[in-house]
Amino acid sequence: MKIIKLLSFALLGMNLVTCCSQKQEARRPISHKSGEFMKESIERNKKLNQSEELLIAAIIKKDTANDYFASTKGYWYFYNKKNTVVQPKPAKGDVAFFDYEIKDLAGKIIYNQAELKPQNYLVDKQDFMMGIQDGIKLMQKGEKVTFLFPSHLAFGYHGDNNKIGTNKPLMCIVTLNDIKKESINPASRDAKKSN
Repeated sequence: MKIIKLLSFALLGMNLVTCCSQKQEARRPISHKSGEFMKESIERNKKLNQSEELLIAAIIKKDTANDYFASTKGYWYFYNKKNTVVQPKPAKGDVAFFDYEIKDLAGKIIYNQAELKPQNYLVDKQDFMMGIQDGIKLMQKGEKVTFLFPSHLAFGYHGDNNKIGTNKPLMCIVTLNDIKKESINPASRDAKKSN
């Protein structure tokens, strides 16, 4: 019985010595794909953008009552109400006061103005839907504009976790009620001039 115990302790001791002396190596990855996922993702996004642009182009072609403009950022818009007198447009740091509603491209309301409430947006210094961030800077006080945004300028692949799903192009009708120009105190204005 003592021999069995002695042998057991000897085997246990040898196991401990061999386990502790072996070097641990990091696990190697099973596959080595070089950028394949990114290439596929880029192709998928190109196809999605192209299909959304074709959908928007068909809507514009069918709508003969409005004159659409193409923005440099990749969305389209028309004026529901346009000022005839040139006024300042919102610029970085200004506060834009506006109302808006969101529809799908078929014109079905997703969020009405009451649900979205009047907005106070600090231009280019506050996070907001990318398309509206850019589009608001094209507007003058009192104007109402309808924007057609591809999904990447709306809520993208994530949606809004509520009524807007993934990769949904949207129609947004925005009314710019007022602009409060950025106030610059005299000391900071003088500092800017000296630079």
